Amino acid sequence: MIGSKAIRLRQVSEGDSVTQLELFFDLVLVFAFTMVTDLAAEQTSAKNLVRATLVLAVMWWVWIAYSWLGNAVRADEGVTRVAMFVAMGGVFLAALTIPEAYRDLPGGWFGPLVFAIAYLLVRLVHLVMFWLASTEDRQLRRQVMKWGAGSITIGTTLLVIAATTSGTLQIGLWIAAIAGDMLWTLLAGEDWRVNSASHFSERYGLIIIVALGESIVSIGIGVAGLPISWPIALGSLLGLGISGLLWWAYFDVAALAVEHALARAEGERQIKIARNCYTYWHFPMIVGIIALSLGLKKVLYYVGDASHHTLKDALYGVPLFCLYGGVVLYLIALVGFKHYATGNVTVVRLVAAVALLALIPLAAALPALASLSILFAVLGALILWEMARYAQPRNEIRHAAHD
Repeated sequence: MIGSKAIRLRQVSEGDSVTQLELFFDLVLVFAFTMVTDLAAEQTSAKNLVRATLVLAVMWWVWIAYSWLGNAVRADEGVTRVAMFVAMGGVFLAALTIPEAYRDLPGGWFGPLVFAIAYLLVRLVHLVMFWLASTEDRQLRRQVMKWGAGSITIGTTLLVIAATTSGTLQIGLWIAAIAGDMLWTLLAGEDWRVNSASHFSERYGLIIIVALGESIVSIGIGVAGLPISWPIALGSLLGLGISGLLWWAYFDVAALAVEHALARAEGERQIKIARNCYTYWHFPMIVGIIALSLGLKKVLYYVGDASHHTLKDALYGVPLFCLYGGVVLYLIALVGFKHYATGNVTVVRLVAAVALLALIPLAAALPALASLSILFAVLGALILWEMARYAQPRNEIRHAAHD
């Protein structure tokens, strides 16, 4: 326990599970991911895709901050519980403002500034709570203050300034805010704490499920209100199958292998695995899944809309790039995630990523449903090959996890 009875912070210990309040916090991220997908779908251009990715990066940086806090002190105990609800309010307000993150809509408050101020509120609550959590750990206190001084200043200040600008300058300020925040976190030191490796890995596994849930929601949104037909049924099942195969690629072995490496590591090495594998390598995974969500949404719109010829019209441009490129980015990030912790490179996944990139021109010439089928077939072949080729080490890792 940390602090007086009024504050009453309880440290997380090895073996603790993710709290229900943390799962409740993630529900706000579900909504934020949906808003990001809608922002990207509003105008399928490269510029708008960059804007959506930058918003996603800001929401991700909020989430990872509280994932580290939740591994230091229990989210559902004492004043931390109150802080989590305050943070949820800030995140929800920011998510509501995503459509106005770059351009204010007529009426109401000035949207871009509301987004920036909500972000600032959430970051300040996090900094105060980590400062309280480090009361009895002087080394962690120094790390928190060093990180907070640069991270809060760089990220929030530049976003507030960006709210008063537009066009290329605005995007440049967003990029500088996010890149500066990430770079400062990388350089600020390794004096953090991982109190529970199992809690930490479980937390990030759950956010992968949240993102995959958004891909499934996108399938439903794409055909909402339309009468069921064989193209809709087939397209929906293929989309669900692709999301399931991405789940398999992460949870079957990769997540367990990295969790074991995190638990075995000590000191600075453990912090680097937690930061680089989870904070950094998970972000491109999330970006890839959200990009896939946009692609799936467009495919299901194609197969369900009577104005499109199901067996003729092809998916092309940004939606096709998101459909295939999102999976490619996810696979590459998974390889990097596992390699940093274990030193092993899963070559077959890189081969699958290259194959998908090479298949994009063919997919652009085929009907949208055929493009979706090819993506499912490549991922299915990848998973089947891995199960056959690595059967023994796969069983060893999975049995060790169960034991």
